[in-house]
Amino acid sequence: MIGSAEILSAIRELTNSKQIDRTELHGLLQDGIHAALAKKHGPTVQAEVEIDERNGKINIVLLKTVVEEVTDPGREISVEEARYEDPEFQPGDVMEIPVDFAEFGRSAVQAAKQRIIQRVREGERSKIRDEFTNRVGELLSGEVQQIERGKLVVMLNKFREAEAIIPYREQNHREHFHQGDPIRACLKRVEETPKGPRLILSRGDPMFVQALFRLEVPEMQQGIVEIRAAAREVGSRTKIAVFSRDDSIDPVGACVGLKGSRVQAVVNELNGERIDIVPWSSDPERFAKLALAPARVARVHSDHATRTIQAIVDEDQLSLAIGRNGQNVRLASELTGWKIDLYSSREWMERSDGPVFAPLPEETDIADVRLSEIEGMPLATVAVLEEAGFRTLNDIIDLEREDFLKFPGIAPEEADRIMAIIDELTEEGEEDGAGADAGDDGGR
Repeated sequence: MIGSAEILSAIRELTNSKQIDRTELHGLLQDGIHAALAKKHGPTVQAEVEIDERNGKINIVLLKTVVEEVTDPGREISVEEARYEDPEFQPGDVMEIPVDFAEFGRSAVQAAKQRIIQRVREGERSKIRDEFTNRVGELLSGEVQQIERGKLVVMLNKFREAEAIIPYREQNHREHFHQGDPIRACLKRVEETPKGPRLILSRGDPMFVQALFRLEVPEMQQGIVEIRAAAREVGSRTKIAVFSRDDSIDPVGACVGLKGSRVQAVVNELNGERIDIVPWSSDPERFAKLALAPARVARVHSDHATRTIQAIVDEDQLSLAIGRNGQNVRLASELTGWKIDLYSSREWMERSDGPVFAPLPEETDIADVRLSEIEGMPLATVAVLEEAGFRTLNDIIDLEREDFLKFPGIAPEEADRIMAIIDELTEEGEEDGAGADAGDDGGR
């Protein structure tokens, strides 16, 4: 028969692992003993339970009231029966009957165990809610525990008892994970289920990209730079709009990092997904022009009543502004929160009675363009060139292949790529008189 010392030892070990304090342990164990007594003697049974952890003993005493006629055997004993133990008993006295723990030790510990398990589960559920309710959007790391019907079950590194999943719709379907793989995702929401709170993680939401940038950009951790808006097509392209509270800090440059190191770390985590970083603006017209980068927008008109932006671009910029399958304008519209209608300058003039704005001055036909806005120019390469003092297309347009090879970090194939981009842009400029195929802030 199991003894009280073994019970105390086993339950103490259980509670230590679950971080229940000793007072609560004693209460749960006493509840379990009372439940076992009630099962044997009836629900009205009265007893005193003393737990002597130092000596490893559990003392149990039944309390029964001495009566002339017993109506409740669970809490009463007849005078006649009581006087077998002590002739001095009188009606109304309380008789103490010691109970050997071994008589019902297994049932008592089973009842206590159930209460402890229930209490542990309730405590864990409450702890999970307290820990994660205010952490939506934060980056969490863990390990793929299993894959069930398309969803990834994740064991978190720092909160292993929490149930965390990445549903199929929150995944990047260009990625493939296996059991045991390390994984990072952002917390999208805490979902209540019959079994308790469940953490819904995401690698497909724009907030995942934001969480990665917060990890890589110290200025974001310090609250100087922040992401004001984000739009994403998972696995393909993301646009983020950034803002700096300090005029001396360029928010775009802070996100790109030295030689593109910060943005490259994010791109690597996203398996090569393209990222456009643009400055945020409270002016919807200016914000729309920035959001349509790398296309260069000539003019914009806004209708606040319908939250619609009409953006006019030169003929050679139209396809760039639209993007592949309409992706660029679609993401720009999502980023700004405004519907964006694109028109080529020819379409705009044809639908109007006459030109609604004067032609651009001749010198702006060959407008300079920031390197970061040139289609196909990697941000890491842009960072290297900017560090050397070259910030626009006109700064590098006369450089030769050998000149680019002198920059640290630019390999021969990258130099060839830059020369091809320059050749393509200058050819377009000669044919169309429109300059580069990348966006420029310009004037409205």
